[in-house]
Amino acid sequence: MASSLSVSSSSTIIDSRAPPFPHRQASASSPSCISLPTLPPQLLQSQTRAAKATAYCRKIVRNVLTRAADVEVAATTTQVEASPPATNTEAEGTELPDIVKTVQEAWEKVEDKYAISSLAVSGFVALWGTAGVVSAIDRLPLVPGVLEVVGIGYTGFESLPDLMVCLQEPGI
Repeated sequence: MASSLSVSSSSTIIDSRAPPFPHRQASASSPSCISLPTLPPQLLQSQTRAAKATAYCRKIVRNVLTRAADVEVAATTTQVEASPPATNTEAEGTELPDIVKTVQEAWEKVEDKYAISSLAVSGFVALWGTAGVVSAIDRLPLVPGVLEVVGIGYTGFESLPDLMVCLQEPGI
């Protein structure tokens, strides 16, 4: 009992084992046809990739040309003006916050900047690793509940003497 399926170019599937439709008075040996809707033609992947790459390159060229024009305008403006260039804080009209000034002064006083930078990076990596370990432990199914019970027990154990003192002395 082999059944056969065939597909024609007009998106029609023909099944020779399927029973005929009831509204047709065809014999049991005639094949049944199912027509499928046609899909719009797809663009080739290489065509869409090339179009995206072209649009991206055009965007980059436009940005480069815009920046080059801005540099030319800025160069001609500074040549015309004889005043010295203003710093960022003078141009904005605001001063840096005191905390930034304090940090800058402290950084200037440090003699071994390499060691301080290494220590800061090491601290960040240790913090990141510890957060990963805690996250992995938290994902385990039983451990968070056990740790919560241990924390509640420890809190009760540490606060029990204080509660006993409060109960014994009525003035507190």
